[in-house]
Order: sequence, then structure tokens, then C-alpha cells
Amino acid sequence: MSTKHLITATDFCIYHQLESSFIADLQEAGLIQITVVNETPYIADDDVYKLERMIRLHNELDINVAGIEAITHLLKRMEDIQEEMRLLKNELKSHGD
Repeated sequence: MSTKHLITATDFCIYHQLESSFIADLQEAGLIQITVVNETPYIADDDVYKLERMIRLHNELDINVAGIEAITHLLKRMEDIQEEMRLLKNELKSHGD
């Protein structure tokens, strides 16, 4: 497997001054996915923004993994509802023409 769009979890933790256990806890909670290539854990570069948001919640607001999980779930629900509203508005507009 190519590691072109992957960042090693170790490098990520060093850069953000994190314990690797925090990344493992997020993975255990199903909040992030870790890809293992040749016994080295990697984070997809697409997930970095999401992971950095979780780190800010943890570091700046002192929110634990369970709290991050709840916040992430609520944010996802809000995004889903906003998308549904957008689709419904478009549907109403098409019926109004």
C-alpha cells in the first residue's frame, strides 16, 4: 500500500506534542481511522483537519475523549440536517417554478 497520502502517527504526535495514547483512544472510540503499513501506524492526510479540531477541544477546553465523541456526533448531525434543509429548499424552489 502506498503511503503517499498518509502521515505517520508518530510524526503527527511529535509535531502536536501529543501522547500516542490520545490517538489510540480516539481510534478506539471510532473517531479516527489508523492505517497500519509495515507495522507503522498512519493517519490519512484527509483526516488531519478533523483530528486537529479534536486536539483543540481536548487541549484548549479540557474535553475528554467521551466528550469529543459526543461533540463530533452532534456536529455530524447538524451537518446532516443542514444538508437535508438545503435539499428540501432546492426541491421547494423547483416546485415553485
